[in-house]
Amino acid sequence: MHLAVGMNNRIWFYYLGDAGVEKLRDREYLGTVQSVKLNAEHAAVLIEGKIQLHVIENDSSIPEDRETRLFPAEDHQDETILCHGITNEFLIYATDSGSVHFFYIEDWTFVNVYKHMVPVRKLFPDAAGALLAFVDDKSDAYILNPVSEELVEIPNVSSAAKGMLWEQQPGDKGIFLVFDEEQMYTYVHSRETIQGSKVELVDTTKLPYGNVPMVLLRGEVTLQTHNGRLSSIQLPCQPRISNVENLSQAEHKANVNKCIVLKKFKESWQSASAVNSKEVWRELGRAAMCNLDIDFAIRVHRELGDVGMVWSLESVHGIEDRALLAGYLAMYLHDFSLAQDLFISSSKPVAALEMRRDLLHWDHALQLANRLAPDQIAYISREYAQQLEFTGDYGNALTHYEKGITRIEQHREHDDSCTAGIARTSIRMGDISRGVGMATNSSSRVLKKECAAILESIKQFSEAAMLYEKGEYYDKAASVYIRSKNWSAVGVLLPHVNSPKVHTQYAKAKESEGRYKEAVKAYESAKDWDSVVRLYLDNLNNPEEAVRIVQETKSIEGAKMVARFFLRLNDYSSAIQFLVMSKCSDEAYQLAQTHGQMEVYADIIGPYANKEEYHSIAVYFENEKNHYLAGKFYYFSGMHSKALKHLLHASNSDDPAALEFAIECVGQSRDKDLIHQLIDFLMGETDGIPKDAKYLFRLYMALQQYREAARTAIIIAREEQYNGNYRSAHDVLFSMFRELRLHRIKASTEMSANLMILHSYILVKIHVKKGDHLKAARLLIRVANNISKFPSHIVPILTSTVIECHRSGLKGSAFSYAAMLMRPEYRQQIDLKYKKKIEAIVRKPDKSEEEEPLTPCPYCKFELATMELSCPECKNNIPHCIVTGRHVVADDCTACPECDFPAQHSEMIKLLETETACPMCSLKISRERIHKIGDLHKYLYIEGEE
Repeated sequence: MHLAVGMNNRIWFYYLGDAGVEKLRDREYLGTVQSVKLNAEHAAVLIEGKIQLHVIENDSSIPEDRETRLFPAEDHQDETILCHGITNEFLIYATDSGSVHFFYIEDWTFVNVYKHMVPVRKLFPDAAGALLAFVDDKSDAYILNPVSEELVEIPNVSSAAKGMLWEQQPGDKGIFLVFDEEQMYTYVHSRETIQGSKVELVDTTKLPYGNVPMVLLRGEVTLQTHNGRLSSIQLPCQPRISNVENLSQAEHKANVNKCIVLKKFKESWQSASAVNSKEVWRELGRAAMCNLDIDFAIRVHRELGDVGMVWSLESVHGIEDRALLAGYLAMYLHDFSLAQDLFISSSKPVAALEMRRDLLHWDHALQLANRLAPDQIAYISREYAQQLEFTGDYGNALTHYEKGITRIEQHREHDDSCTAGIARTSIRMGDISRGVGMATNSSSRVLKKECAAILESIKQFSEAAMLYEKGEYYDKAASVYIRSKNWSAVGVLLPHVNSPKVHTQYAKAKESEGRYKEAVKAYESAKDWDSVVRLYLDNLNNPEEAVRIVQETKSIEGAKMVARFFLRLNDYSSAIQFLVMSKCSDEAYQLAQTHGQMEVYADIIGPYANKEEYHSIAVYFENEKNHYLAGKFYYFSGMHSKALKHLLHASNSDDPAALEFAIECVGQSRDKDLIHQLIDFLMGETDGIPKDAKYLFRLYMALQQYREAARTAIIIAREEQYNGNYRSAHDVLFSMFRELRLHRIKASTEMSANLMILHSYILVKIHVKKGDHLKAARLLIRVANNISKFPSHIVPILTSTVIECHRSGLKGSAFSYAAMLMRPEYRQQIDLKYKKKIEAIVRKPDKSEEEEPLTPCPYCKFELATMELSCPECKNNIPHCIVTGRHVVADDCTACPECDFPAQHSEMIKLLETETACPMCSLKISRERIHKIGDLHKYLYIEGEE
């Protein structure tokens, strides 16, 4: 660092180093030295209106012609230099002619000359020479950009200003200080904003008396006191950049504001995050946008969660045209006038027109379209007209609609829209014939509807109805015709009308004229069923139709009218029915009680009654000694004990319906006392007469006592078998078996065996019918081995067994059962048709018989006879095939899709070639629903038995 000390025409140069102060040289000049400026290598000395630029230290490496130079140049010798400044790269001086010269030291040549209107009195370049602050003879201060020669005035500069200091911190370019005797004024120069380059006054700081500012660094001003010493002062506007963690919320907010004022946006983030206020974030984002800092503005609005603004900013991020970019940002900030000016000065002036259109500023848009896009005037006129029409300015709207007509084929849709607008606004302005004509000639149904609505609003009913009708808005047309009392026109339109209101109005008109049939038809179209019923009863004398309509529509008012009609005819049962339907239960009850129609009332009220009504009915029947109906309605009212008492009393009269209700009543109540009471009655302990076991079975089922029900089912099935009703016995056991399986309860061995034997007997007919005598014979052998279970048909079953065994070649089995038939107790019962043949089989015995085929056990794979259902190896009972009676096998298994009983897949397929029902459940099944089953686990085990 160098130091220059001068007096008169002499200057002494010193080097300030780590070793201390070292004198380099002294130099005399040709005149009195007015001022001297230094950089790292050169000194610029102002001597009586001229400048001598020379090196401070002699250096042999510097060419001789670059060691020193006098200014102004020879071609400006008539000018006097008033002030000067020097940076590392430039010597800058101003002359009395108003010229500011920039001399580039490295190239030793002038690079620019700026011509100001008046002489410059003081100048202050920044460290890089990129900006120059100066004060002219008028005491006006400016910032000059030497490259673009853009000049920005510094506002509110005191006429007594003594000097300026630029901020020396490299990252704080644009901040500078202006000072006078008493104050220091902090300014910031923004090179790029949406308003262009600008200088703003930031803050004013009092200057201590007698102190002179020397250096500005990081917001700290170094001062020279009146006695020559140095002191420093921190500018209040300087934000706190580091160690902000301990600041209060108010201090953080103030810190953000200081950063915004000095354009230190990145430094503001930590304090803004600490405050985390939407207001602060918005202010920060607005400031960043004003200064064209798009990246930071995007970051702020992401923090705000403002997705729309982020998308908008990202869409303009890559724009290089600064005027266009600033225009979009001004638009986002709602400064539309500025945005328009910026757009017009940019490379895309039509953006101003687009903005005004989007904002619906149609006057501005039309003015811009005249200058920028005349071809858009028609479309803007249409949009402007639509807005004017919406706000009620129909006259101007009509004018702009007319201006919007292009008569260009490609723009037919646009012209149609303008034509529609002309039609609407013409009607609004009183030119009804023009508007109606245009709407009539238009193909648009919507336009007809709109014009008709306008006409209707101004009470031009005939024209409105005509347009509605032409537009096929028949409901509206009919409604308008009704308003104008044009009933004939309404009648023509009625088949096309869907509005119930229109039909109702027409029906009332016809009813008033006494044309009841037409009125009924219209009321039906309006679905006003009460009026239809009223007319049928009062005017058309057609009660049958009235009754039909009430029954179909469930109309409460209609039911009341029908009830009153039947009352007049003394048809009390019908009257009660319709009173109940109309929810007049009390009236119906009184009527039934008065005229002895309570049973009718009880039957009718069933689906509609509540518990109180059921109780009233029960009490009535109790008084009438009708125990069945009393019990029934006590049950419905929830009084199970009384209900059971009456139902059991009625059951003594052999009324099966009463007993069924008693079972249902007890099943619902689950009352232990009532259960025991009913069981005692069924077992005959009450009256000594045991009741049919089927009632006990039904009781157990209602109580969900499935094991007891199963035991009862076996008893019932046994009785049915004894009486020869094998299908009934089969069905009882099958239904019980399914119920047990549904509740994951294993059926008893006795039940399974009985069902299997009965099912085997039923299968015989199927296989005989198909001609498969071997399967029939094997099944009959199983039945014959349990012949004691078929006491009513021992001889016929044994006879069939002998015949089928003989046919299928099972001679040994045929002989065995033939010999059994020869016993004295059976011999006389043999059908004469088969007697001789059976006797011959016994006389000439042939005991040859084909061995029964073997198939594997599905449990243990042991090979056993196909008809054997108990494995001798693993001791398991094997499920039987419901088609053949054989045991199931693992690799050829299926199940009925209805009852889920297993069968051999191949045999089920064969069966369905001739049959359509499952042999077990008798429900219809189809070939497509039969699929092979790979896992037999659920058919082999119940409740996890392994």
